[in-house]
Amino acid sequence: MIELAGVTKRYGEKVAVDNLTFTVRPGCVTGFLGPNGSGKSTTMRMMLGLDRPTSGRALIDGKPYARLRKPLRHVGALLDAKAMHGGRSAYDNLRCMALTNDIPLSRVDEVLQDVGLTSVAKKRPKGFSLGMGQRLGIASALLGDPKIVLLDEPVNGLDPEGIHWVRTLMKKLAAQGRTVFVSSHLMSEMALTADHLVVIGRGKLLADTPMQDFIDSSSRSVVRIRTPEPERLRDALATSGITPTEDGFGAFEVTDVPVEWLGELALHHQILLHELSPQHASLEEAFMALTGDAAEYRTEPAAKASSNGGRTAHRTTGKDL
Repeated sequence: MIELAGVTKRYGEKVAVDNLTFTVRPGCVTGFLGPNGSGKSTTMRMMLGLDRPTSGRALIDGKPYARLRKPLRHVGALLDAKAMHGGRSAYDNLRCMALTNDIPLSRVDEVLQDVGLTSVAKKRPKGFSLGMGQRLGIASALLGDPKIVLLDEPVNGLDPEGIHWVRTLMKKLAAQGRTVFVSSHLMSEMALTADHLVVIGRGKLLADTPMQDFIDSSSRSVVRIRTPEPERLRDALATSGITPTEDGFGAFEVTDVPVEWLGELALHHQILLHELSPQHASLEEAFMALTGDAAEYRTEPAAKASSNGGRTAHRTTGKDL
């Protein structure tokens, strides 16, 4: 289990992490989300003792990371796949890690096979592709067979097969009762993988909630209605004080009205419906709705189109990208 209690990190005048308190529990995949510059990487570094909190505590199984004996047996982490020694072979990188934590060398062969790198075990990582580097980083995180796994952008550079493999791996680890904490910008992938979400913005905690609760609470309820009698439906809705919007595809969308009530309204007025379906928000939509004001870097359409072929110009707000 990972516990943060009032964790704050300052760099001079800048507050990178601001009084964060949350718990990452075993048995589920916890997604860690936030806009660029929100403090995610700094938070994960403090969990692993790479940065020291200005105030508050970050604990791994009740202890600071620095007090763990043979830490790779407690927690495995992938923060930067390029952190491997480029002049040593993949096998030797893992071998050195194993020796420092009294991990049997047989485990090196096991994790290389698990991540699909057995055939390149004697090659140096400096010649690896981005995806191969990610696989080696994941192997290092799994080396000590830890109860806690932290992964930062684990599918970066992987092909579809590799992404599916990582997704399956995280779910398998959680099903074994391990604590899995993963940060990613790929909302579609996180929606398929995470059971629980921790969301931060500008260093502050914005949400700590199950995935579906986050989507439901951060988005509006919209029902799509399609009928061959649009005028009659529009009039029926108007008599009830409802103004629908048209989606441009011959259908109406009604916000914050129960789908059951709309069905009963159509039945009462004998209006034929071809479609009556609630529209569920995506994780991306819910995330944007919650973190829009917390994004340090964002683009906005300029007031006028640029002179370059009439295309709309965009400007960047925030600091340099």
